[in-house]
Amino acid sequence: QVQLVESGGGLVQAGGSLRLSCAASGLPFSLYPMGWFRQVTGKEREFVAAIAWHSGSTTYADSVKGRSTISRDNAGNTVYLQLNSLKPEDTAVYYCAALKYYSNLSTVDYWGKGTLVTVSS
Repeated sequence: QVQLVESGGGLVQAGGSLRLSCAASGLPFSLYPMGWFRQVTGKEREFVAAIAWHSGSTTYADSVKGRSTISRDNAGNTVYLQLNSLKPEDTAVYYCAALKYYSNLSTVDYWGKGTLVTVSS
């Protein structure tokens, strides 16, 4: 079965950094575009970042552009999200996703269960 398991979330002070990890199994990881999304209680899940299968193409939401980096290790079946200069508004549950198409970020084949990032002020 397909599993996407996030880790790396936690409580950090504003201005700090975190690196989130997503370990994938049960799917041909290297063939999937991967993405990160986040969701705050009471709000819709929003796109954060995505990376193509070859890792050469990435895209970021304006809210995190310049402060985050998505990367992947195809050999290790892992995708990462480096978050820097964290703000309280970055507080959310962050979800890893396997995308059906890199060109259509709204089409998700598989979701992880999420990891909570809490940024204190």
